[in-house]
Amino acid sequence: MLDEVGQWLRSRSWNAADRPLDLLLAAKRRSATTVSVVLPALDEEATVGEIVSVIRRELAAGAAPLVDELVVVDSGSTDRTAEVAAAAGAKVVHRDELLPRLPALPGKGEVLWRSLLATSGDIVCFVDADLRDFSADFVSGIVGPLLTEPRLQFVKAMYDRPLWDSPAGGGRVTELVARPLLNLHWPLLAGMVQPLGGEYAVRRELLERLPFPVGYGVELALLIDALDLVGLDALAQVDVGVRRHRHQDGQALGRMATAIYATAQRRLPGTAPGGPATAPAAAGGLPLTQFERDQAGAFVPRDHLLRTEERPPMCTVPEYRPGWAA
Repeated sequence: MLDEVGQWLRSRSWNAADRPLDLLLAAKRRSATTVSVVLPALDEEATVGEIVSVIRRELAAGAAPLVDELVVVDSGSTDRTAEVAAAAGAKVVHRDELLPRLPALPGKGEVLWRSLLATSGDIVCFVDADLRDFSADFVSGIVGPLLTEPRLQFVKAMYDRPLWDSPAGGGRVTELVARPLLNLHWPLLAGMVQPLGGEYAVRRELLERLPFPVGYGVELALLIDALDLVGLDALAQVDVGVRRHRHQDGQALGRMATAIYATAQRRLPGTAPGGPATAPAAAGGLPLTQFERDQAGAFVPRDHLLRTEERPPMCTVPEYRPGWAA
């Protein structure tokens, strides 16, 4: 197993600089492949405009752009996210406008799932909307291998994640939860540097066959399920440098870790469909108790219900066809 992972690391890990833009544009023309970029956004007015501007200026300009479609899917922002994104040149779609017969559930995975209805590209590239000091490499780096390597289906970005005075101290849930789970139960994925990262590009024909957890578990689920469907050789990763973004507090990370563990638990080898993670969801969510001090200084429990439902593969949705929202 270690030999197989080592071979994969040597043959399926690259740097964004390995594929310059002119090479990617030539490969895109030869294959007649179209590319959609999706930014899921919730209250990201401070960062979404710059991300959209960089992508439009560096990757979506000219007669033969790398990016054909740039869509911001707003999941209920209370700030100016939608206005800022539209002013920067993105197509903005509200989550609730997509598949309106089905009430939307809160969560990032819900937005990613519905975004398949709002896009038409053969390749769909997801980028988180809270990134700072954004580089176009986050898009071109991970789209590139799909344009130049026909066997590839799914490419993740890898990067350093600075936290305070540590150049790579971010990714706490990755190191404490996701990496141990993958090494123990899906060791073929042990070579993934950023398995929970929000920047990845996938061929639509694969994405539409995958179920989407509605919440924090979506990135882990897509990776595990893609491995099952297309195998390790169809997965790859690209180093895009440094990822700077808004970090969450410890309790928020605890909720994220719980949802990720529940997602993994449902996929453990030998677990029947509708396994242990589904029962709590039927009652409204997966319960998690956390503690806060009250004004008197006493610890007070606070209960959370985490959504762990999963949306079915989009190809099974009767209304689905790429670009439906257009």
